[in-house]
Amino acid sequence: MSVTTAPVLPLWIGGAEVVGTSGRFGDVFDPALGEVIRRVSFAGPSDVDRAVAAARAALPGWSDTPPLRRARILARYRELLESHRAELAGLITQEHGKTLPDAAGSVQRGIEVVEFAEGIPHLLKGEHSEDVAGGVDSHSVLQPVGVCAGITPFNFPAMVPLWMFPMAIACGNTFVLKPSEKDPSTSLLLARLFHEAGLPQGVLNVLMGDGEAVNALLSHPGVNAVSFVGSTPIARHVYETSARTGKRVQALAGAKNHAVVLPDCELEFTANALIGAAYGSAGERCMAISAVVAVGDVGDRLVERVRQKAAALKVGPGTEAGVEMGPLVTSAHRDRVRGLIEKGVQEGAKPVLDGRGLKVPGSENGFFLGPTLFDGVTTSMTVYREEIFGPVLVVLRARTLDEAIAIVNQNPYGNGTAIFTNSGNAARTFEHDIEVGMVGINVPIPVPMAFYSFGGWKQSLFGDLHVHGAEGVKFYTRTKAVTTRWPEPEEKGKAGFTMPTLG
Repeated sequence: MSVTTAPVLPLWIGGAEVVGTSGRFGDVFDPALGEVIRRVSFAGPSDVDRAVAAARAALPGWSDTPPLRRARILARYRELLESHRAELAGLITQEHGKTLPDAAGSVQRGIEVVEFAEGIPHLLKGEHSEDVAGGVDSHSVLQPVGVCAGITPFNFPAMVPLWMFPMAIACGNTFVLKPSEKDPSTSLLLARLFHEAGLPQGVLNVLMGDGEAVNALLSHPGVNAVSFVGSTPIARHVYETSARTGKRVQALAGAKNHAVVLPDCELEFTANALIGAAYGSAGERCMAISAVVAVGDVGDRLVERVRQKAAALKVGPGTEAGVEMGPLVTSAHRDRVRGLIEKGVQEGAKPVLDGRGLKVPGSENGFFLGPTLFDGVTTSMTVYREEIFGPVLVVLRARTLDEAIAIVNQNPYGNGTAIFTNSGNAARTFEHDIEVGMVGINVPIPVPMAFYSFGGWKQSLFGDLHVHGAEGVKFYTRTKAVTTRWPEPEEKGKAGFTMPTLG
């Protein structure tokens, strides 16, 4: 399809499709073919103003809607998401490239957050204390923050938005979503389905665009809170810019997730787990395992087993049956990853498996790279220090568990990690000593369920609160403490000029 004939995707503002006013457009590719299949209308500052105005206009009515009624709309929304699961997965595969089963799994994980948000009447309950002093009671209430914005990445165009806006909307806020311009169709379908479920106009708005739209949201006086998932440099910018204007911010950032492998592990199980965690979704996951620390004498055996399995992976279009790894999302990203592989070779890493020469018959113009495996990697090498975000796994060596833990803890990222062992004592030591936000014990990608919270430590998170779960409710609400006294008519009092002590 030529660029001139590709359909143009609109914005979604106030419950209706609108065309952006910037006059700028972006191309949306099918990465398996390397062809433009759609164009997307970029939002300009005036479009951001319109979306925020629509969200602010909808805020009073929605925040006053009883939580039980909000929950009923969420329940209808979940049913619609489930009935459109295949369509959502198809859009993800078409525009991102990941396999259909992988895309469907990510949609399911997003639906589970909606399911959790249906319990909002219970989740918004405050606390109550009777007789904190004579005739004095105290209680707390959770109230909406206001207009919230979400800026989401290309790698999970359904799951990550569903981490954000259902929780925010359940809590009584309104929302402006700015998804990735690389695979935007999924977000538009999510918005249409929520509207179909009965969500009032203006409660959810979707803006396509690039940095211009992002910066307009970050600085907009009508936005009260910002959620972000993406790279560390942009997360830092989002956090600093938004906080400077008094907004509440959660900015989930980059990662270099390590798997520590001990000699007593189940080797076949571990190798299979690492293959899926490193090369699933072509490594384009913030929770992908991209570095393995092999402890003691397990290294050579592990590397050979992983090499054999990686070399046998079936790479191709994500729509084809049996394909285990699809293309990267854009040609520019593929070229960046290819350059980092070259850098690894130049710096002395041993390329046990080099995916740069992969050719996929029938998809010669697709954005493919094969699985790549490096051994003999040190912490000073670029392939270790950089977040590659592609199908590249690097292996480091350590003599002891303590040395492996030190390697992980010295890394500036702290998103996810895993240990593979049959020793409960080693696992417990690792769990306690590791400075990472999400930990797996023989679980390679420890993404918490919706009723727990997702987030990292160190340079993997800017802000205090994680997404979804109990921390998601905290982020999207403000706590108000109320102290109550009902004096008897005949009760006399006098002015007090000291700090009151009620107890």
